[in-house]
Amino acid sequence: MKIHEYQGKELLRRYDVPTPKGGVAFSVDEAMKIAVELGGPVWVVKAQIHAGGRGKGGGVKLARSLDEVRTHATAILGMNLITHQTGPDGQKVKRLYIEDGCDIARELYLGVTLDRDSSRLCFMASTEGGMDIEEVAAHQPEKILKEWCDPLLGLADYQARNLAFGLGLSGASVQKCVGFMRSLYRAYVDLDCSLLEVNPLVVTSKGELIALDAKVNFDDNAMFRHPEFTALRDLDEEDPKEIAASKYDLSYISLDGDIGCMVNGAGLAMSTMDIIKHFGGEPSNFLDVGGGATTEKVTAGFEIILTDPNVKGIFVNIFGGIMKCDTIAHGVIAATRKLGLKVPVVVRLEGTNVELGKALLLESGLNLQTADDMADGAQKIVAAVAAGRA
Repeated sequence: MKIHEYQGKELLRRYDVPTPKGGVAFSVDEAMKIAVELGGPVWVVKAQIHAGGRGKGGGVKLARSLDEVRTHATAILGMNLITHQTGPDGQKVKRLYIEDGCDIARELYLGVTLDRDSSRLCFMASTEGGMDIEEVAAHQPEKILKEWCDPLLGLADYQARNLAFGLGLSGASVQKCVGFMRSLYRAYVDLDCSLLEVNPLVVTSKGELIALDAKVNFDDNAMFRHPEFTALRDLDEEDPKEIAASKYDLSYISLDGDIGCMVNGAGLAMSTMDIIKHFGGEPSNFLDVGGGATTEKVTAGFEIILTDPNVKGIFVNIFGGIMKCDTIAHGVIAATRKLGLKVPVVVRLEGTNVELGKALLLESGLNLQTADDMADGAQKIVAAVAAGRA
């Protein structure tokens, strides 16, 4: 789960992480009121969307007068902001963050995330603050410093000092950086984050460290421990299909193709997408219905897939271990009848009650193709979709 910059900063302040003063605005008048309260003489007007690269897209502007605040707020609020993370369609800006200007001497990068290879939290730091860390990693990997935290001991002071020295800090700034990192570590663990990123981390001319930006992502698997985070969710920033899928406990991610996929198990779902591409097709989604899918879930899955107007065919690929193939067959039949499917559907079933499942599909009288294996199913759906285009 992602949250906005201003929400992330509010959380970080609880852990004594220094941030500039600011407030969120949903209108130009609200933006002006906040700017007056902050007092200036310099303000920053920031678009609030769940994507990086806002500055490059025109979503972050410096204002040196209240008139400039109004001008920038009017221009940014409601704009369709396009960045490298939004894709070509962009994202409409519906809220702004009006923030005090900051005395910037240096811009650094600091982040913490889970390194799954080592099963440890990894602190990353770089002197290349304000830049896309992915670009730094690709072209200047030597400029990314890393320290891995012991799961029992956490971030050790010597590790924090190593990073501070590597960032070129000296004197009192080193100890301030150590304290800053301790606070980030506590926040990451307490809040069950999956990513906590400060980019840029600003060093002022007086040697103070300030989080000028904050990117906070939560681990969805830990949300049951933080029901209060539900209020932080901005549904306008999420794909409506993914929102609908979450209501049925389905794992759904939109893609750009035209072949809908319904699969049980994340590994099988990824393999299914791969084999569709292998035979020349393009998957329109990742959809894992899980090991305990019901007829209701399967029907909901079909409905979600079909809300994508680009879908020209659906490939159902199920291995019935815990789940029974006849349950999936009942769901497919129910969904087909309810929705009046007009696109080709290919179903590959294997596992528990597979013969019963296939029999149900054949006896349904519906236009459903069955497949003997993954390759057969992928070839059939790719061919059916291609024939529909002809």
